[in-house]
Amino acid sequence: MYRKHQFDLVLDAVSPEEAAQAAPQVLAPPALPTLAAARQRIAAVRPGAYARSRNSLEGAVTGLSPYLTHGMVTLREVLAGVCARHALEVQHKFVYELGWRAFYRYVWARRGARIFDSLHPGPLPESAYARELPADIREGATGLPVIDQAVRTLYATGTLHNHARMWLASYIVHLRKLHWRAGADWMVGHLLDGDLASNHLSWQWVAGTGSHKPYLFNAENVAKYAPAAWHSPGTVLDTSYEALGQIALQPDPVAPEPAASARACPRIAEPPLLAAPPASLDSVAPDPQAVAGRDVWLVHPWSLGELPADLAPDTLVVGLYLSDFHLLWPWSQRRWDFVGARMRELAPLCWHGDAASVGRALKAARSVRCQSDPHLAPWLPLWAQCSAPPGLFPAVDKPSDLFTQWWRRSTHGLRDAAELLAREGHCDG
Repeated sequence: MYRKHQFDLVLDAVSPEEAAQAAPQVLAPPALPTLAAARQRIAAVRPGAYARSRNSLEGAVTGLSPYLTHGMVTLREVLAGVCARHALEVQHKFVYELGWRAFYRYVWARRGARIFDSLHPGPLPESAYARELPADIREGATGLPVIDQAVRTLYATGTLHNHARMWLASYIVHLRKLHWRAGADWMVGHLLDGDLASNHLSWQWVAGTGSHKPYLFNAENVAKYAPAAWHSPGTVLDTSYEALGQIALQPDPVAPEPAASARACPRIAEPPLLAAPPASLDSVAPDPQAVAGRDVWLVHPWSLGELPADLAPDTLVVGLYLSDFHLLWPWSQRRWDFVGARMRELAPLCWHGDAASVGRALKAARSVRCQSDPHLAPWLPLWAQCSAPPGLFPAVDKPSDLFTQWWRRSTHGLRDAAELLAREGHCDG
């Protein structure tokens, strides 16, 4: 029943206090907000080990997702870096998983805000699913080790292996009968690498509103791919897929485990989500005088790669945290710190304000340029000349609603990854 479908993730490091609270966990080196760290991870990719072990929580995943999400590196840079050391066929699992990230951006570009609604009906009517995530899930106290460990890891590290994300989403939707939007909105707020397309469309894939059937898992699947602390024998998951399929089709939710008090770790508080950058990031209100008569390059949280080589020496680089976006999608302190550290490297001046104040301030500039991104697509073209980051996969010749269709069309006639890199790629988002 398991199918890996989203670009793999690696867990961020935690403080000793957080690690003690969340232990035992599957942890990896910290995701440092630098280009050097991203390039080191690219150089360390082992495609063969990745293909063999990527489904395991202790597998050879890459840890590149936060850097891709925030534009420090592109899919093209990642594949080029790996191909410089390893010859890959275009159908290699590593290339295939890069394709999922590009496909989700393709769907977002086609459907826009409709990705935040069910793409088609799921196993049950929409009205069968509750819209509020209950406290036992938010506090990691369901009594199911696999779920409670996943929640603790999410809070303690800001990310989660893709397989664990699927288990958590499947439990929330198909067993507890909670709408996928409730889970997706909650999770993305805590993710260091939260990308709205990958996150919300992955939840739809699990829920069965973006795929042909719901994704289910059982205790045997957990035991195969997760460490012992995650195993969940003797629980509602310790059954067959046929039985779980019947549960998914019933409107009544399963209850938290009867032995929750004995199984679960102590309840944990959900970390707060912040709709504005912390004071430590030193952002200020948009100011027309600061940019008056200047050429401006606008840096935002999804364009944290190298500055363009053609910037004039006197170009003013301005960082932007747009309140219109963050009021809708607040971030954890961990993510603000990750983004903010890199933003300060790039931009001597960082603004935080709403679209109206940003627009008024930028009118005073001589010119404004930036890199486009769908997270800020409603606003950036109003103020700036936007350029698309380099893509990896060619544009498909007709609309493709299924990944398999899109993959066949975007890799048609290609044998190895070097040929893919030689093609002109369409913007991956």
